[in-house]
Amino acid sequence: MSSAPPVNRQVRLKARPNGIPQAEHFEIVEATVPEIADGEVLVRNHYLSVEPAMRGWVSAVANYSKPVGIGEVMRAFAAGSVVKSRHPDYAEGDAVTGLLGWQEFAVTDGSAITRKIKEIDLPLSLSLGVLGLNGITAYFGVLDVGQPRPGDTVVVSTAAGAVGSAVGQIAKLAGCRTVGLAGGPVKTGICKQEFSFDAAIDYKVGNVAAALAADCPRGVDVYFDNTSGAISDAVLAQLAIGARVVICGTASVASWDPPPQGPRVERHLLVKRARMCGFLAFDFQHRYEEAIARLAEWVREGRLRYREDIADGIEHCPGAIAQLYRGENLGKRLIRLHR
Repeated sequence: MSSAPPVNRQVRLKARPNGIPQAEHFEIVEATVPEIADGEVLVRNHYLSVEPAMRGWVSAVANYSKPVGIGEVMRAFAAGSVVKSRHPDYAEGDAVTGLLGWQEFAVTDGSAITRKIKEIDLPLSLSLGVLGLNGITAYFGVLDVGQPRPGDTVVVSTAAGAVGSAVGQIAKLAGCRTVGLAGGPVKTGICKQEFSFDAAIDYKVGNVAAALAADCPRGVDVYFDNTSGAISDAVLAQLAIGARVVICGTASVASWDPPPQGPRVERHLLVKRARMCGFLAFDFQHRYEEAIARLAEWVREGRLRYREDIADGIEHCPGAIAQLYRGENLGKRLIRLHR
């Protein structure tokens, strides 16, 4: 008597959210793990990533990628190991990462795999954080878009998060003074004690504009913006002449339908001769190996620290994006799978 085929638990999009996706917008379903065809690989996922960008991936509002379809597996980065292969570039046991989705197993022709993981001396989970999209975003956002110079003052919003914490440390490696914006005393403490920010401002209490003026007496040379909204309005008023504003995220805006109204930024940019530029890490895909090699070296040397917030079990996926936007995580949010 033949044994039952293995079951693949998947998190699928059940309904289209307007704004931040909640647990009820997803469902966990069981599917059969399919047999692979020539040119395909079967990957068992060990870690699933939770990203702020996932809000945009399920949004019906125009974005940089096609929205996840209703009934489809939630698009997500994952890290795992190849368990079957009929693809010439991958062998059983290879550790890989890529857009493998919120599911326990993924079948791909290789196009969903970003890379084979070479840093086998470091934890696999880092390929989704400081050695993954988060670290890569920080690396190129700071060094290529922000173009910091020694002595610059660099301000970072969501500074205790997976991207923001790496941004602050990379800016320090470039010889800059760093000021982090975070919510609450625990996160501001993490910024200073773990990630070596020179100053940290709690945007939930007090006068943010006054605190910025005190901590940035010569103005802000580089602002790495993960939030938009009122926090960024306060930072823009403190720009130094020739400042560079790096637009990485808009976490404070719950919905872009309709677009929110707020202060105009043109006068700040004009008077300070400042530059504001949005970017996506995907634009630098041809240079990922460069970034990962340097980031891994800094991690090994203890010059780039990281923090992970790991939940066990795929049942934690549906509500994870909303938790991220509520600021409940303390570090890179990951879902670890056990079977």
